[in-house]
Amino acid sequence: MKAHLLFALMSAVTFSAAGPSSAETALFGGGCFWCVEGTFQIVPGVTKVVSGYAGGHVKNPTYKQICTGETGHAEVVQVTFDPAKVTFRDLVDLFWHMHDPTTLNRQGHDSGTQYRSVIFTTSEAQKKDAEASIAAHQKEFGGGIVTEVKAQPKFYPAEDSHQNFVNDNPNQGYVCSVAKPKIEKFKKKLAEIAAKQGKK
Repeated sequence: MKAHLLFALMSAVTFSAAGPSSAETALFGGGCFWCVEGTFQIVPGVTKVVSGYAGGHVKNPTYKQICTGETGHAEVVQVTFDPAKVTFRDLVDLFWHMHDPTTLNRQGHDSGTQYRSVIFTTSEAQKKDAEASIAAHQKEFGGGIVTEVKAQPKFYPAEDSHQNFVNDNPNQGYVCSVAKPKIEKFKKKLAEIAAKQGKK
């Protein structure tokens, strides 16, 4: 990650309802979107995270429909970010520490194609960055990264009840047993990255 991310990690972050005028977007799927949303929300430079569905063949899918695994959609998050503070490549590099990119169609006990690891790219530049990041991290994960990289299809925001889920439902069972531990682990990774950058 570039040095500017270090300074972002060290500073306070304010999340706004909308990103800056120069904002870019990216789409990531890595298991339950409650977990992925919660981790991206604490990345400095990220201004908005929306949970939703992408990559399937049913228009306007519902949570109940995608949970069957029959619509082809993945649970994803649409990440809006300020590229002056965090680049797309930074986000991809961090994505590997938000979930297990080596398990096909599964994250922990969550099993099915809706939980697949996927990066939907919005440009050729994003596609190249995502593929370069995979190549750079394959050794770290024993060469087993199975994350798909595909052009971004139509994104469908999830129901309001699924937005900002971890923050709004801190005592919910899945949040306590799965989402919060993942987020806490990711916080430690951010601190580790900041410490290593500070020594350079």
